[in-house]
Amino acid sequence: MGDVAIQFDHVGKLYRLGLVGTGTLSHDLNRWWQTKVLHHEDPYLKVGETNDRAHKGNSDYVWALKDITFDVKEGEVVGIIGKNGAGKSTLLKLLSRVTSPTTGTIRARGRIASLLEVGTGFHGEMTGRENIFMNGSILGMTRAEINRKLDDIVEFAGVERYIDTPVKRYSSGMTVRLGFAVAAFLDPEILVVDEVLAVGDAEFQKKAIGKMQDVSSSEGRTVLFVSHNMGAIRNLCHRGIILEDGCLVGDGDVYEVVDRYLESSRQAVREGFDFGSRDVNGKKAYFEGFSIISGKGDEGNVISFSKGFDCELVVRSRSSVNITARVAVFDLSDNRIMAFDTADIGEIIHLSAGERKTLHCHVEEPLFIRPGHYKVNISIRQGGYLLDHIVGAASFEIEEEDFYGFGRFSSSDMPLVLRHHTWTTE
Repeated sequence: MGDVAIQFDHVGKLYRLGLVGTGTLSHDLNRWWQTKVLHHEDPYLKVGETNDRAHKGNSDYVWALKDITFDVKEGEVVGIIGKNGAGKSTLLKLLSRVTSPTTGTIRARGRIASLLEVGTGFHGEMTGRENIFMNGSILGMTRAEINRKLDDIVEFAGVERYIDTPVKRYSSGMTVRLGFAVAAFLDPEILVVDEVLAVGDAEFQKKAIGKMQDVSSSEGRTVLFVSHNMGAIRNLCHRGIILEDGCLVGDGDVYEVVDRYLESSRQAVREGFDFGSRDVNGKKAYFEGFSIISGKGDEGNVISFSKGFDCELVVRSRSSVNITARVAVFDLSDNRIMAFDTADIGEIIHLSAGERKTLHCHVEEPLFIRPGHYKVNISIRQGGYLLDHIVGAASFEIEEEDFYGFGRFSSSDMPLVLRHHTWTTE
């Protein structure tokens, strides 16, 4: 492998949908006959479909990952990006040996420390201290080595007061703090981190990213990092990999890869959401449509940041229900920019059984938000229960303008919120 720390060689992971263990005896017999007796390829590897969650397929088998091939060099920091369901977590689970690949081979040099979800590798009945020693032992460390690192782990996690308390009594934030500290400080050659850092607060996320930078640059460790935060990916990683429907579709310089991913996101949200293709069976109330009306009074996706805009949400109910509605605006890196909720202003909307209503939301001018592309998520709730939620229901673009009136148009280094201001000297 030379200086290669991780090698994926035509790796695939096939899952069978539906109930496991029901109606599979004939499949097992057929697989045994084809592979062991006739020495043919497994017939069920041929019928799997790509992992496109947006469409119902015809096969009971789906490729969570298919034909993934790439190498990661020692000391390299690689960001893995893609939409939900693209296969990112499955790839990390394969590398961490949580599950085995269906096809292909994975080779890794050195100890792997993984933080795939809150509480990974922790035993709830054991104390934080006991879990640190258990995890260190699993990584092949001696008790003396773990003792040497113990104080640093506890201090970084900020759980000194609770270190001798069973982990089952920790909050999710405390658990992920301790889990990350254990993974980062116990000298793994390869550090694998999934989106779990989003559970922690802003201070901890900053500390964690700083620690990963130290681990990679100062200590020469290899890091695989999954996140939907494109800013964190750009700051931490040297290289980016894009997964889409279980396939590797991009690999290269992190800035180029992130730009390519964001452009594909822009294209996807421009195309809009197809309300007619939704399966709404079982929903008490659901969306039938959504549109944005610009401050100029026309329906469209170009908005002036010196004006406001209106939203129209079409909702239908199957039964009598009281709901609240929410419109949330995100940038293409999934940072929430603003949100408008009927619950925030004390508005409860009543729908009778079979009733269809159009809800109007007026966003007052001016916006003063940096020009660029934004997407809108919409949801309705009954109390605390989510009845319907659509990610990317629509998109819009805030058009570029000479905001300050001095011939300078917007640029990428402009802040998110623009405000008129004055300077004086004395």
